[in-house]
Amino acid sequence: MDVTFASRTVAALLVSLALQTAVNFANDYSDGIRGTDATRSGPMRLVGSGVASAAAVKNAAFLSFGVAAVAGLFLASQTTWWLIAVGLASIVAAWTYTGGPRPYGYAGLGEVFVFVFFGLLATAGSFYVTTEDVSLLAVVSGAVSGFLSVALLVVNNIRDIENDRLSGKMTLAVRLGNSRSRTLYSGCYVAAGAMILLAAREVPLALLGLVGLLAALPAVSTVRAASSPRDLVSALGMTSRVQLVVGFLYSTGILLG
Repeated sequence: MDVTFASRTVAALLVSLALQTAVNFANDYSDGIRGTDATRSGPMRLVGSGVASAAAVKNAAFLSFGVAAVAGLFLASQTTWWLIAVGLASIVAAWTYTGGPRPYGYAGLGEVFVFVFFGLLATAGSFYVTTEDVSLLAVVSGAVSGFLSVALLVVNNIRDIENDRLSGKMTLAVRLGNSRSRTLYSGCYVAAGAMILLAAREVPLALLGLVGLLAALPAVSTVRAASSPRDLVSALGMTSRVQLVVGFLYSTGILLG
């Protein structure tokens, strides 16, 4: 394997992992100090549960941002310095999701930013830094990833509808309501499937991703039948597994094709 390609691939992976870690810590910190996590169901939050101090979680977020920035600077030095602007936008978007005076996650815009930053930008951006080019297939693949990421956020926010409404966190799920949010959840998989079909016009073996989407059927069924936030906790794990299975099979098909 070419050394340059390998080093850029590792750096791109490091940026993605560090930003994902950072946004999770930042979200935990900001929701924790706002009191949004006081009565929520689901995975334990560090600040909200009192397991870690707000300062410690905030520092962990900043440390993760720093790791992403260093790896990003390396990629910029290897490709184009315009990547610094992209990196700064990513860090600002990660922090202001639930942080700052006017967090966009509290205004129902979380899904839009997740689609852009965890889908299109993460995928097409990684493709660019390793090839110094952007193809239609890379953008379509970013859309596949984006819709799967949105599904994860949607089911998370459906679970928290009542708690978020009471705390003033007007997520898209709160604005749409329970029924339409569950329809949106199913629609994310339909949209991801449509993008896979589009990708298959260029690489037929991308259709392996559709096989992975079969794993979404139990998740969709669980979300539709759920009658309490506790019922949706299992759906969150199922949705994560769908993202993993589809991503693995789809990318395998692309590589083999």
